[in-house]
Amino acid sequence: MDVKHELEDAFDEMILAQGELISDKLNILRMEQFPPNAKKGLRSFSLAEVAYFLGVTQSNIKKLHLAGEGPKPETSSSGRRFYSAAQILELRKLLADRAKGGPKKYDPRRSEGDTLQVISVVNFKGGSGKTTTASHLAQFLALTGHRVLAIDLDPQASLSALHGIQPELDGTQSLYEALRYDSERKSIRSVIQKTNFPNLNIVPASLDLQEYEYDTPVEAGMSESSEGKLFFVRIAQALKEVDADYDVVVIDCPPQLGYLTLTALTASTSVLVTVHPQMLDILSMSQFLLMLGSILGSIKQAGADMNLKWFRYLVTRFEPQDGPQMQMVGFLRALFPKLVLSHEMVKSTAISDAGITKQTLYEIERAQFNRGTYDRAIQALNGVNEEIRDLIHTAWGRT
Repeated sequence: MDVKHELEDAFDEMILAQGELISDKLNILRMEQFPPNAKKGLRSFSLAEVAYFLGVTQSNIKKLHLAGEGPKPETSSSGRRFYSAAQILELRKLLADRAKGGPKKYDPRRSEGDTLQVISVVNFKGGSGKTTTASHLAQFLALTGHRVLAIDLDPQASLSALHGIQPELDGTQSLYEALRYDSERKSIRSVIQKTNFPNLNIVPASLDLQEYEYDTPVEAGMSESSEGKLFFVRIAQALKEVDADYDVVVIDCPPQLGYLTLTALTASTSVLVTVHPQMLDILSMSQFLLMLGSILGSIKQAGADMNLKWFRYLVTRFEPQDGPQMQMVGFLRALFPKLVLSHEMVKSTAISDAGITKQTLYEIERAQFNRGTYDRAIQALNGVNEEIRDLIHTAWGRT
């Protein structure tokens, strides 16, 4: 064997050994922090948070409690009241049943005739805040009364990990089971799992999703098969089975323009593109959009029916004190004044620190952070999510 081949073989073995070492060490850490039989819990929410998610004043909730109505909150030694996420749902139902102007103010679930809203969160590059955006959006919508299905379509499974699921350890099955082309194809129901948030279920990811990228061009090249040529309808077909169970589906797409992303986009009623306001990132995004537009045009000719209710850009990891970033945001808003969300998601140590323990800002205790840091991050996050929620409601014909 010549020197070149020896180096190639040694490199392959080195890469495999490093991957196995990292996986083993992470598994040890995971076992220490989150044992296999443990279930991810969820903190209680303060009276102020509950009032915000319900859209009422704190005094309204206090009156219900003093009247002996609604769930009994946990009370701290200082007299502060805290409610679980399940109790927030109880309060929501109570308020909806009593609402004089109709229940929709407190019960935002879609009505008969409203279409299931499928939101794909996309970006061509990693590190744009895509998974952070998708996870917080799905949890916010669940906390505000919507029935939500999150789909992790990224084989790296970051969204799944945030919800306490480790595919490499749990043997978790992904959406691939509902997309595959062989006789082993299953219903999407078989891969849906509950999360620690009431009203929020998830379809986890796994490395198996990568098989769809390999299977689809092979299937499309078979003259006797039409399934590969119509690959773009497979997620839409899978979602039809659970259409009545949810109001909103949030899809975390992989950071590349492959068959998974195209299949998700074709199933979508709306698209959210995350943008890091740096010159190189925006240049990369422009290339992504050029390729996407060209490919979607070809798919449309093949019979795809994309009927988007809305398409928006979300500025993420934004640093308001950064002059060049401010210029990039101004540049985007000048180009697309109606397509860039009015709220930006700021870069925050609160989000990155919460992610270390595989938590979101809606899960982690405020007391674990500097109060100002947490408050700035949660205010920006809620502003973004409120704007997206309003777009969803507008698509349903609500003002």
